Amino acid sequence: MSAALDALKPKVAAAVDRLADELEALSHRIHATPELCFQEDKAHGWLTGFLAGHGTKVERGIGGLPTAFRATIEGSGPGPTIAIMAEYDALPGIGHACGHNVIATAGAGAGAALGAALGTLPFPGRVQVIGTPAEEGGAGKVKLLEAGVFRDVDAAMMIHGRCGTQVWRPSLGIIKVKAEFHGKATHASSWPWRGVNALNAVIQLFVALDQMRQQLRPEARVHGIIVKGGEQPNIIPEYTRADFYLRALTKDYCRELLRRFTACAEGAAAATGCRVEVTTDPIVHDPLKPNAVLAGVFEQNLAFIDFPVDPDDGEAGYGSTDCGNVSQALPTIHPYIRISPDGVPGHSREFAEWARSPLARAGMVAGAKALALTALDLLAAPATLEQARDEFARTGGSR
Repeated sequence: MSAALDALKPKVAAAVDRLADELEALSHRIHATPELCFQEDKAHGWLTGFLAGHGTKVERGIGGLPTAFRATIEGSGPGPTIAIMAEYDALPGIGHACGHNVIATAGAGAGAALGAALGTLPFPGRVQVIGTPAEEGGAGKVKLLEAGVFRDVDAAMMIHGRCGTQVWRPSLGIIKVKAEFHGKATHASSWPWRGVNALNAVIQLFVALDQMRQQLRPEARVHGIIVKGGEQPNIIPEYTRADFYLRALTKDYCRELLRRFTACAEGAAAATGCRVEVTTDPIVHDPLKPNAVLAGVFEQNLAFIDFPVDPDDGEAGYGSTDCGNVSQALPTIHPYIRISPDGVPGHSREFAEWARSPLARAGMVAGAKALALTALDLLAAPATLEQARDEFARTGGSR
């Protein structure tokens, strides 16, 4: 580190500590008011109000998304743009069981600490906190990418809560698909032979997929729910629908899963006499693309604040994120920060409780510090940022 950076880093870390009580209160408020994708009006208002009150220039409703925002901390002149992403939507039914309240406040805390501690950054460039709505099902980052919000961003980063701190974990790509079966309604008791049972078809689809799983790659995932199963027991169901996520480590294998899924759906329709429609979501979630240069800088900053990295427990598989699409467009990292004890799964009620615990506060504070310090490092050392760009280009990047 340069002497200038040596002096600045403790000031920024101390600014996060001074903001910690306010950040925790904001995290708890978001946690207590879970909002679904594209409906994060309160969280959007609270986060932008907080950032505006701590030395950042806030733009609301960016990229055509009313609950997206951008808060900018300017540097000493023209230079690179470093983005810190924040998520704040919740899951249906189980609230903040993915800990997005911690993601949001860690990202906002990083930006606010830079603004409060330094005012204008002493290096060319800028840091932006980009509020990205609708990670849980809405692909908000993909929509912001398509709207050009990341066009001038040179590197992006965020943290995600987990039951252990790890600088790199893969994520799976997703193709989202629905299967709709069309049969013929009739009285289920007095005229069943006149009907064509669409519920039988959707059940057969699940059976076929269960049989298919033993031939899938170990990291691939196929899982779904029945959205519509019929009207009532005395009517042969004429329409059923099931929604599925098809996940894999590569987009090519996601497409192979789609091919096999479609064959299973068509087989279920043929077996039951139904007609089937298979519809795919036009947005494909990309797998995360690693960037060892950026990850190394982040890990050094975790060491600087004395927040240890944990070994992989080897128990959990991988999730997915629309941050994967950002990582395929520009150098990006998505480290995990401990906010719960070992073995607590995300998307569980238990994890939701830990997302407002003292352990979550510690992870939020550490995440805010590491994000802010990493952004500062990249502005202070253009050669490091160039190395991250070179790595991105070598591994097939689109920029």
